[in-house]
Amino acid sequence: MEDNNISRLPQEEEEEEEEYVLMNLDAVTDQVHIPPNAPYILSGLDTLNPILTIDEKIKLIGEYEETIGTCLVFTESDATPVLHQETGPSETNLISGTCIVDNKQTLAKQVKPMTRLHKILKFRLLQEADIIMDKQTNEVNDSTDKQTKIVSD
Repeated sequence: MEDNNISRLPQEEEEEEEEYVLMNLDAVTDQVHIPPNAPYILSGLDTLNPILTIDEKIKLIGEYEETIGTCLVFTESDATPVLHQETGPSETNLISGTCIVDNKQTLAKQVKPMTRLHKILKFRLLQEADIIMDKQTNEVNDSTDKQTKIVSD
């Protein structure tokens, strides 16, 4: 009798891991005006050069850069004002047990770490040369597909 004991490893469920990417627009801020709260479309995130279209007018092409080390991303929120308990008698405040808010104190912000990221997506203006290069790349890919189809038939 043959021994057909096959040890099976439990199937590991693949969890989709979120990946944060910093979108760097520094290279284009001097060249074009990006209106605040303008609608945008980000396409081709799974390609080497994603395209960012802002307000259906501005087209940018991106390129991924690996970070050196780890970049941390923080969130910022308003902190509650610091209340100082009145501890002794005062000529200006005769009511005991009151709290004083210092009006001269600047508003504080509370900063908390949100996530870390390992990639930066650096954008520049999309030029016609980029479109021509993209078309040539697609033509090469199309011809490769055709060759593959011919071989597989």
